[in-house]
Amino acid sequence: MTQEYLTVTSLTKYLKRKFDLDPYLERVYLTGEISNFRLRANAHQYFSLKDDHAKISAIMFKGAFQKLKFQPKEGMKVLVVGRISLYEAGGSYQIYVEHMEPDGVGALYQALEERKEKLMKEGLFQGPKKPLPRFPKRIAVLTSPSGAVIRDIITTVKRRYPIAQLVLFPTVVQGNQAADDVVKNIGRVEALGNFDTMIIGRGGGSIEDLWPFNEERVARAIYAATTPIISSVGHETDTTIADLVADVRAATPTAAAELAVPVLSEVLLKINERQARLEQAFSRQIQIKQQRFEHSKQSYVFRQPERLYEGQTIKLDHFKQRLQQAAQQVYYEKEKQVISLNHQLEQVAPDHRVKTAKQETDYLQQRLKEKMEQYMQQQKNHFQTAVQSLDLLSPLKIMGRGYSYTTLPNNQVAKSVTEVQQGELLTVHYQDGRVIAKVQEIEEGE
Repeated sequence: MTQEYLTVTSLTKYLKRKFDLDPYLERVYLTGEISNFRLRANAHQYFSLKDDHAKISAIMFKGAFQKLKFQPKEGMKVLVVGRISLYEAGGSYQIYVEHMEPDGVGALYQALEERKEKLMKEGLFQGPKKPLPRFPKRIAVLTSPSGAVIRDIITTVKRRYPIAQLVLFPTVVQGNQAADDVVKNIGRVEALGNFDTMIIGRGGGSIEDLWPFNEERVARAIYAATTPIISSVGHETDTTIADLVADVRAATPTAAAELAVPVLSEVLLKINERQARLEQAFSRQIQIKQQRFEHSKQSYVFRQPERLYEGQTIKLDHFKQRLQQAAQQVYYEKEKQVISLNHQLEQVAPDHRVKTAKQETDYLQQRLKEKMEQYMQQQKNHFQTAVQSLDLLSPLKIMGRGYSYTTLPNNQVAKSVTEVQQGELLTVHYQDGRVIAKVQEIEEGE
């Protein structure tokens, strides 16, 4: 009996139908970490969901993805709802995600963010970047000897700059031993000290595959290296701590090789172009100098040297004329000054000053005499007024009207009867004389 063979298409269709008809796979609630996520703008999203022991491919169509209220990221732990089906063209099963929400951040992703923050605070990312040498002689490559990275680098360097020497340092780039091996080989390159550039590279992968390049010891070894380092780890969207610490980051191994070396043919072409430009410029300068020399030979300076002085002679005549005019002007100014000074001298001559002073003296004497007479008359009037006022206040004037005053034996004026004693001799003063009287009796009035 002849066995009937199925085609691959028939088998995958059969399996797909099994998946689609299985009620347990029609709606699946799944939790896991996002892996291999590359954001595709305005398109379907393809990624993986994984845990510690398994991984499943996932697809989320554009309509469902646009309804998300958060931005999925590599390493994020999520809760998804979807259906399991078979992709016929690839023969692989996958989950078609209809709904997704965050369920915390995966452990590796969280550890990566914490390590980035720590190293950033220490300044490893912001440290001074060493410039790449323009024409390197020896380049150290730290990568797996059996991967596509070294082949891409060798092919690119041979094509662009074949005179550069590539030295491969076989390095484990994945697994538990990878970080220590990378640090060891960086130390070997530094110890040799005769390399111009160092390339550290590996292909793409999940966050677990690239984790050795997120180790702190690898970052510190790259930061401490004196050789300029180009980091080419993962794809363009993968960014490891090694990329951030390295002097230059390349998206791919080919890009790393292109950054490390120039194109020799272009360099030689530029050298030839500059040599040709230099020769042309030198020839042009010689031609210009020759033309200037020939022009100078035909100049009137050599044919008629006396013409050199024609302009100067004309200038000299102009200067002479201006000098004569200036001297004449100075003479006129000085003559005016002399006339003015003579007039001022006449005004201050001694005889004129004496005559003026005598007139002033006579005038002042006349005013002085008038002022003296006026002053004497004023003083006389004041005196007469004062005499009249004094005469009005004189006691003798009062006594002439019958008043008198009495003095005690001690020549004190008696102002009260209490000051007088019986039997005392008192002196009574009148306008025209005095009388001595003896007190016989004392009467006190109210």
